[in-house]
Amino acid sequence: MYAILDIETTGGKYNEEGITEIAIYKYDGHDIIDQFISLINPEREIQPFVVNLTGINSNMLRNAPKFYEIAKRVVEITNDCIIVAHNAQFDYRILQTEFDRLGFEYERKSLCTVELSKKLIPGQPSYSLGKLVRSLGIPVADRHRASGDAMATVRLFKRLLDKDTAKTIIQESISVNPKHQLEPKHIDIIKNLPAATGVYYIHKANGDIIYIGKSNNIKKRINQHFTSTNQKAKKIQAQVTAVTYETTGSELVALLKESEEIKRVKPMFNRALRRTIFTYALYSFVDENHYINLKIDKADGRKNPITTFSNKQSGKSFMVKAIDEYNLCQKLTGIYKTQNSCFNYDIKSCNGACIQEEPPESYNERVRQLLSKNSYANKNMVIIDKGRDVDERSAILIEDGIFKGLGFFNLNYQINNIEVLESIITPMNNDRDTQHIIQSYLRKNKKVKQIVFDKV
Repeated sequence: MYAILDIETTGGKYNEEGITEIAIYKYDGHDIIDQFISLINPEREIQPFVVNLTGINSNMLRNAPKFYEIAKRVVEITNDCIIVAHNAQFDYRILQTEFDRLGFEYERKSLCTVELSKKLIPGQPSYSLGKLVRSLGIPVADRHRASGDAMATVRLFKRLLDKDTAKTIIQESISVNPKHQLEPKHIDIIKNLPAATGVYYIHKANGDIIYIGKSNNIKKRINQHFTSTNQKAKKIQAQVTAVTYETTGSELVALLKESEEIKRVKPMFNRALRRTIFTYALYSFVDENHYINLKIDKADGRKNPITTFSNKQSGKSFMVKAIDEYNLCQKLTGIYKTQNSCFNYDIKSCNGACIQEEPPESYNERVRQLLSKNSYANKNMVIIDKGRDVDERSAILIEDGIFKGLGFFNLNYQINNIEVLESIITPMNNDRDTQHIIQSYLRKNKKVKQIVFDKV
């Protein structure tokens, strides 16, 4: 749990500042579950430059509560939380100073979004809150007021959690939270999970991830883990302390995240090495008569496939549909073994490429249309799919036929600029598994939006 906050002060000498406004959003990693916003009478003068910056003056604070009047609420809303702030060292010091004046020892773990941003989003021209969120397309209102800056920090922190592929932030949160040190009840873990599409992470007491999975219904899938009687499930049940999750909206994003993170984290209860998730592939070659032939064959790592399939039957079904859609020859696609004409030619459904009756130029053009549609080799494109909320979409970036990564963007935020697009993308590895996941998903979901662009 996180307490994301921003504090406005009077300015002045070190450790003599007073708080003029505070905003705290309690954030569970997905949603804001509580909040506290208040002006505060600092009982001291506000520096003129601060008045100009924030617009907060002494007249506004005359009837505002003093810090001791809201101190209990601050303690309660930040209890069992990690303090998160932009330049956390400053905000946390100011809070501790105010509590010290009351004779109360206030201690919390803290995270700084400036430091996290430098690590997870390197190369930014500025890491000031205003400039950073603008460069990332994060909306901000009421700049230099506590509520506006704290909300911008919430949105920035959400982006940083997306970028934290190593899951260090989440694991640290679990390891320092006292409630996770108690023996958890499986039913209590399940009740807080969503019936939504995403990736889930099963943790043991020190925060380490022991299993990663993907599901279209996370709550249902975890319940299956906790009620199954096989040996692996029993071992997971004995060690689980917490389950965290990332909703993705898009099944494609969930599949890509699961594949990437299992390989990176190597959880003890996932299969040690998932060699490959496809076994058959589509290959092409030109025969002696200059016709492009197609063939479904066992996947061979030494060859470059056009697209891949989970099994032989899936590949055969694809080819049967392609023959019908593109008016291809059964013989030249390997579906009908013959030395003469194919069956479709005999029933007048093939134009005769099998017996060189149709010119190779016209036949090959239809084959190339098929190949282009089912391969993103050398293409620059963005696949737009569902997001986590109604006003959000996911973006999967492919450059020169290489999967670069994925991210989320608001519907009001345009991604027609490649530099802007790259700023929201979390880099991910491109391998044969990711290629198979993307191609297979696009085959099954033909209405998914694809934007092809020219790279400058």
